[in-house]
Amino acid sequence: MQEDKKYFAAILASPRPTFPMDMSDEEQKIMEEHAIFWETLLHSGQGVITGPILDPKGAYGFGVVIADSVEDASSLLENDPAQKISTYEIYQMLAKLAEK
Repeated sequence: MQEDKKYFAAILASPRPTFPMDMSDEEQKIMEEHAIFWETLLHSGQGVITGPILDPKGAYGFGVVIADSVEDASSLLENDPAQKISTYEIYQMLAKLAEK
């Protein structure tokens, strides 16, 4: 891990406990746009990993981004289409990455 990089966990709350099993057509479209948004972050190097967490109590989204501060991480995610139906909690991580 490069010491100058800061990593932030982004937790996307589920809009309801039964989500995504009962998504409406509009929610499906938003989540497809959300996937494209994160794919762009991953390809740019600002995103590290993303995907749903399949918690039996209710699924939620998880991702890791690289930013200078929690405010910058929040700004990076403010245009995520998923924020039309949900919200993020963002926390700095003391991350360790495997060396290649």
